[in-house]
This record gives sequence, C-alpha cells and structure tokens, in this order.
Amino acid sequence: MMIYLDANIVIYLVEDHPSWKPKAAARLGAFRARGDLIATGDPSRLECLVGPYIRGDSHSLAAYDAFFTAPDVTVLPVTAATFERAAFLRATSKVGALDALHLATALDHGCGLFLTNDAQLRKCIHINVEILT
Repeated sequence: MMIYLDANIVIYLVEDHPSWKPKAAARLGAFRARGDLIATGDPSRLECLVGPYIRGDSHSLAAYDAFFTAPDVTVLPVTAATFERAAFLRATSKVGALDALHLATALDHGCGLFLTNDAQLRKCIHINVEILT
C-alpha cells in the first residue's frame, strides 16, 4: 500500500520535532517493515519550505531537499484532474483548499492511507485518514 504523508508529518521528521518526530519515525518504520511505500505530494513541498524561507534557514532547506529526493520517498505530482478532485473534496468535505489538494493528490495516485496530525481531515470519507498520536 502507498502511504501519503501530510506536510505536518514531513515537518516533524525533517525539523526534528522533539515529541512528534519519534512518533512519526516509528510509524514510518512500521509501514516500511510491512512493505508499504511512502509518498507525499508537491503540496507538501510548498508547505514545508515556507518556514525555512522565512527564517533564511539554508540548513533546513537542504534537509527538505534531501527528504524530497530520497530514494525511499515518492513525491506525487499535481495535475489538472487533481485540482478538479480537490475542488470536489473542498466542497463536500469542508476542508481547506490546501488540505483538499493534499487529499486529492493522495487519492489520484492510489494511496490507501493518509497520515496526518490534523484531526479535521477525517471529514474526508474518500480515503482512510490516520491521525498520528
């Protein structure tokens, strides 16, 4: 199964969040142990890079580049069809535009699970959403 990582999960991993990184890393380890593929999307790249650009943090920018180009992480592209699906999800699930784009990207690429720390994304009934605890 392909697992989609929401941007908050990527941020925990790359920026070494003291309490959330161990939980996220353990969950990814469990996924990989059972043979799951790890993915995220171009919307994550957008969200993740804002903070380092604001801070002028070249170290974090390099760490994100390493994450997004790692051979064991697939970065899924956004297409015109993805935007159409995102509009539908935003209208029916009442989630924000960027969240709808994340969810649509995961759905368009056949992800079976969406890992996040944003409980409101459970409103989307079209994909299995797991909240990191």
